[in-house]
Amino acid sequence: MPALAEDRRTAVRDIVVDILELEEEVVTDTSLFIDDHGADSLRAIEILAALEREFDITIDQAKLAEMVNLEAVYQVVAEAPAR
Repeated sequence: MPALAEDRRTAVRDIVVDILELEEEVVTDTSLFIDDHGADSLRAIEILAALEREFDITIDQAKLAEMVNLEAVYQVVAEAPAR
């Protein structure tokens, strides 16, 4: 299971917080985007697209269902193939 470097983790967090329009301190690694922060599927797609642009990676849309919190997003980004 690949790990994500700290600078990439910070960039992922910044993207998620920005798209969800939340204060950084409200989002924890395990807080759930939908249940805890009221995110919807459109926001999830926005996060996926932003991550692909930021890191020049490809994320299969099937991974959206796994991207429920920051820990899961870190994992998806770490495993995503470069373009």
